[in-house]
Amino acid sequence: MKLLRYGDKGREKPGLLDRSGRVRDLSAHLDDIAGVALLPDSIARLRTLDPERLPLVEGTPQADLGLGPCVGQVGKFVAIGLNYADHAAETGAAVPSEPIVFGKWTSSISGPDDDVELPRGSVKTDWEVELGVVIGEGGKYIDEDRALAHVAGYCLVNDISEREWQGERGGTWAKGKGFDTFGPIGPWLVTPDEIADVAALPMWLEVDGHRYQQGSTATMIFGVARIISYVSQCMSLHPGDVITTGTPPGVGMGQKPPVYLRGGEVMRLGIEGLGTQTQRVVRG
Repeated sequence: MKLLRYGDKGREKPGLLDRSGRVRDLSAHLDDIAGVALLPDSIARLRTLDPERLPLVEGTPQADLGLGPCVGQVGKFVAIGLNYADHAAETGAAVPSEPIVFGKWTSSISGPDDDVELPRGSVKTDWEVELGVVIGEGGKYIDEDRALAHVAGYCLVNDISEREWQGERGGTWAKGKGFDTFGPIGPWLVTPDEIADVAALPMWLEVDGHRYQQGSTATMIFGVARIISYVSQCMSLHPGDVITTGTPPGVGMGQKPPVYLRGGEVMRLGIEGLGTQTQRVVRG
């Protein structure tokens, strides 16, 4: 299934994408794509529904029908840094021996096609196409060999990053990662049964039509199961928590000379099977 949230910003309704690419309303069956609605039993109940018998929502998603973040009421937005061997190489960083874990504030979460707002005075705002993992069944001290059973679905994430605030102004990476609009997620949450191999998904990102990132989850240093298990040693995971898992090479800071967002650009990005996002960059 491809689950989504559609409608006016802040008042999104739950829906799913049918085989024809149309949105079907799920409001009679759940309040939101959030929390307990992402538990395994809840997802199993949704699978029993016939999409053709659900109310059809007028409009074309990501055209004249706006989509919000594909998960609502996110409790934790956890990120993994330097998790692609080829990205670590382009930044000159050593390959980490353990996952680098940091947080993105939940207030950074936005819809897949919402504007990205540059912080005031920003000179080094950058892009990062990433695979997002949405937790279904929660837990802590999760065994790696059972970790994938805790996944409700996968989604596309743009881990927007202000590099000066991230690395040059002291403290932790989180300062440069959590500005408002710096966490577009969606367009849909795709359940694992629709993904043949999460470790072999092509991914890409363009700015104003120029393709900067072209990679694959195949070059991840730590796979999804390892990441879930590791993060669960640090914190309890809950239904609806989102973990974004790192980016392939081609970020702005890796260009020679570096290229950063100044305002007015349009970013487009995608991961095979998980859809695309389009964001206009605006000045704060």
